[in-house]
Amino acid sequence: DITDPTAMKIVKVFEPIKIEDGDIGVADGQAIDVEVIGDKAYLDYLLEWFESFGARRVVLALGYRAEAVQAHLAARPVSQAEVVCVVEPEPLGTAGAIAFARRQVHGSPVLVMNGDSFIGADLSAFVAAHRTAGASASVLCATVPDAGRFGRVEVSPQGRILRFAEKDPNAGPGMINAGIYLFEDALFQAIAEAQGPSLEKDVFEALPPGTLAAFPTDAPFIDIGTPESLERAEAFFKLVRTGR
Repeated sequence: DITDPTAMKIVKVFEPIKIEDGDIGVADGQAIDVEVIGDKAYLDYLLEWFESFGARRVVLALGYRAEAVQAHLAARPVSQAEVVCVVEPEPLGTAGAIAFARRQVHGSPVLVMNGDSFIGADLSAFVAAHRTAGASASVLCATVPDAGRFGRVEVSPQGRILRFAEKDPNAGPGMINAGIYLFEDALFQAIAEAQGPSLEKDVFEALPPGTLAAFPTDAPFIDIGTPESLERAEAFFKLVRTGR
């Protein structure tokens, strides 16, 4: 059951894709499932989105329910992107899973994405902004009406992240971490040296303020990590695909 928090431990990594002006490595974060939303599995929405930007090879670093994902992929029609699965030997956390899958990813930058959220952003624009920023990592940030559930991202006038604020039920609208990143080799080195398993807590929050670049977007965002948001997912993906 995708609504079971213990099920939200599957990690994906996507490698070299072409986004308009060149090849990049792509990796994906945590928590993906084959739960059907509307007429297709959530995994298929994600793969088709990456393929729309020219993905050629996708590496999935799987943990909990790995067998279900592998079975779904085996039955899925052949597409433009090669999909490779790597199964974690034990739960590694978000940072550990990314480090584990990194051996299958070549090139830089690498796109990392949480698997239990989706944002219909322009990845080409994200890559271009990352290259302009010259940061070791960039974070795609969404504007939402209730930032308290996620924790607000505080950004400097220069577009650098100052801090990730704690969750606050009274936060109101604001900018949040949408769970999509572009990493250079230096950020992967920080992951390798992290003192804990969490990407957000043990890696991002340990970096000096201003290390990470922010890429704000008003693109539609959804987190399917709760039963309530999962119920809205079909309408959300229809909006993303058709604009209405």
